[in-house]
Amino acid sequence: MESGTSGWSSFTLAVGAVLVAAAGEASGADWLKAREIHVDRVNVAPDLVEATRESQIERGTPRPVLDAAGWVVGIPAKIILWDRRVNNHDVSADTEDAIRRYLDDNDLDHVKVAINKYDPVDDWHRLRANKTVGWGYRSTLGALSVAVEAILPGRLIGGDHYKTFTGTIYVYSDVPAIALQKGGHAKDLARRGHPGTSALIAALPVTSLWPEAIATADAIAYAEQHGDPDLEREGYRVLFPAYGTCVGGSLGRFAPPVALPIYAGAVVAGHAVGRVEARMVPDAGPDAFQADDDITPLPDAQVSHEEPAESTALDDAGDGRLAWWPFGPRRATSTWGR
Repeated sequence: MESGTSGWSSFTLAVGAVLVAAAGEASGADWLKAREIHVDRVNVAPDLVEATRESQIERGTPRPVLDAAGWVVGIPAKIILWDRRVNNHDVSADTEDAIRRYLDDNDLDHVKVAINKYDPVDDWHRLRANKTVGWGYRSTLGALSVAVEAILPGRLIGGDHYKTFTGTIYVYSDVPAIALQKGGHAKDLARRGHPGTSALIAALPVTSLWPEAIATADAIAYAEQHGDPDLEREGYRVLFPAYGTCVGGSLGRFAPPVALPIYAGAVVAGHAVGRVEARMVPDAGPDAFQADDDITPLPDAQVSHEEPAESTALDDAGDGRLAWWPFGPRRATSTWGR
């Protein structure tokens, strides 16, 4: 019994060390260091942009009984992230404004935000419109993800997330930092030439840690660059333990007998490191903000409306793609991003 306890402690400490290293304070690693996602060009479907233009942010109709049940179901997440606003199904205007500004600032006009909303019919329509994802992915993983959303609605079980196949951010928590992190996923995937493959990789254990780190770092960098220390501190306090759940969940799959202590160790380490980082964030001084006229705009990203951009590893002529491959383009050539 003593050796078993010792083994659990070792795994917990090991996971904690991994997360501390990821935070950038040990081993020279800086996975979660505040870093904006650099975008040279984006790859979006014109049909998806058109479907989003009429109403980019939509709220579900308040359902007191259903929302109360969702609040109760979300208690474990509230405890894990130590924030009562997580999965509270009562999203304030502040959180909505935060994600609206993020989408506007990053020209993500193809991304829709569903705030505490259940609308599987719209999800199916957006799945069909998102032709930058190969039809093979849309008809398999995409259809499955939309079906799961319909059967196990986030309106009840919570879980803020971004769905690549529909280009939709689902928000159930009144935590602006979480909404921005999901926006980071949308921004990251918009620059990918193979969004379906990227979504598949992001769903796998261990490999999912990289896109999670990219989105987390971008959300914190966004708060930092906009001179919002409260939002930046919130990012460290909430997003670091959230990343710990990803680390613990991924590593625990390889050691089922000690999966729980691995998970707990990663979350605790995330809280510890996040709070240390949050305390180091300086208060905004009087010169923290610039007038809009003094800010030099960044060059516009090149936008490609070639559809779809999903390609394969099989390429018989350098830029010629096999049109019959269901996970790639229907046309024989692609000029993505030109």
